[in-house]
Amino acid sequence: MSGHHWPSPGGLFAPLWPLLTRIPFAPDFASLDFLSSGLDLRTASGQHLSFVPPPLDGLAYETRIWVRGEVATRVGNWHDFFNALVWLSFPLSKAALNARHAGALAVQGTGRGSERDALTHFDECGVVVVSSDPSLLALLRNFEWRALFWERRDELGRALRCFVFGHATYEQLLRPFRGLTAKALLYEVSEDWLWRRPPLAQLADLDRRLAGELDGGLHLQPRAFHPLPLMGLPGVTLDSDSASYYDDQWQFRSGRGGRGV
Repeated sequence: MSGHHWPSPGGLFAPLWPLLTRIPFAPDFASLDFLSSGLDLRTASGQHLSFVPPPLDGLAYETRIWVRGEVATRVGNWHDFFNALVWLSFPLSKAALNARHAGALAVQGTGRGSERDALTHFDECGVVVVSSDPSLLALLRNFEWRALFWERRDELGRALRCFVFGHATYEQLLRPFRGLTAKALLYEVSEDWLWRRPPLAQLADLDRRLAGELDGGLHLQPRAFHPLPLMGLPGVTLDSDSASYYDDQWQFRSGRGGRGV
């Protein structure tokens, strides 16, 4: 198998690229079987991971993963297909998320509290932003979008990278739209790590770190994540080649009073 016609607006598909280059542009089970063949990925409960069509036995989605290792995956569905690819790319973090969900379900039943809301937000729309320049991360935290995306545009390519985690975000990036927003975790890294660490090793490092933090009880409130308007990143849309693009205050908001999606 070989990949073709896969998009990567602004390079945001980079975490999945080692997988995408091996498969055709289609959300099918044959590709998942091909990519997972020979792997021994496991849930935090020790179950061997597999992707299966959604059964009709009434078992809750996260409980099924925890108890049986089965990730219900709809045939021909981009959303579920990207979820499977994220499992293959961030296996420890996805397992940690599932363990948190399973633990919460065991305590509170099917109701969703703030912990499960936070976990779901990141699972669907998360992105890990790494930078060797803490001042760039400060601009993101403070919603200073013009300064980040335009005034320091050249520095973004040298000192900041985004590792998309959320499978809903990958699906949305197939057709990027005004207001597309991710939930970001911000990590400061060394310049040496950013430029000399091989991409697959970087991915493994982030997977271990994120999984450890989730296991340790971090990131369990929705406000733990920083809104990141992805359409502001260079290369995601040609519209961002103009400074006036960042005058759009609906999309590039000045605080947490609202979200662009």
